[in-house]
Amino acid sequence: MDAPVPIFRAHGLTKTYRSGTVEVQALRGVDFQAAAGEFIVILGPSGSGKSTFLNIIGGLDQATSGEAWFMDHELTRLSDAGLTRYRRDHVGFVFQFYNLVPSLTALENVRLVTEIARRPMSPREALAMVGLEDRVDHFPAELSGGEQQRVAIARAISKNPEVLLCDEPTGALDSATGVRVLEALMRVNEAIGATTLVITHNAAIKDLAHRVVRFANGGISGVEENTTRKSPAEVSW
Repeated sequence: MDAPVPIFRAHGLTKTYRSGTVEVQALRGVDFQAAAGEFIVILGPSGSGKSTFLNIIGGLDQATSGEAWFMDHELTRLSDAGLTRYRRDHVGFVFQFYNLVPSLTALENVRLVTEIARRPMSPREALAMVGLEDRVDHFPAELSGGEQQRVAIARAISKNPEVLLCDEPTGALDSATGVRVLEALMRVNEAIGATTLVITHNAAIKDLAHRVVRFANGGISGVEENTTRKSPAEVSW
């Protein structure tokens, strides 16, 4: 029996930014794979290339060279229109800042995505999955920072994505609030089976992962497998 095709594959991925005569190599030949349903934590200092890598496999940026694949689709050969379709149909994004529409309720913020998604879940179901079923009619200004981030997670998962990409999702939150957000991410990963990649500076979060990938100087400097994952409540913050 053939092994399943990984959700993501990257081979020799590079990214060079140019400003006049100055070149900055953000990625230097990255090789990477992720399996369906994995929860992967990506660690590394600022400037190590982790956000650039996430942007390329998320279809937000183009590589300078190398290959990046989502299942049997070569992302590095897609046009801008093809990358837009890929992001719309397959990827949910969660960033450090929530980017909610202030004049819309939690339910309406999530509905913005479900109205254009290919196979959405109901907005109420997505909000219930992150523990906000009783806050659906509240506006962002009426929600705490952690609640706003959970609305952002609900919005990202409401399209039923195969992939959930999170860049510092707890970076603007205190540790207690961050725990609730991470619990929501783990619950979603298990419930819908989305391959989840979480960039963080907080090394404690590595204990939640199936696998930890460390970036340094534009490349992957190490990979660790967790034989026993912890819940956010068990992690020493």
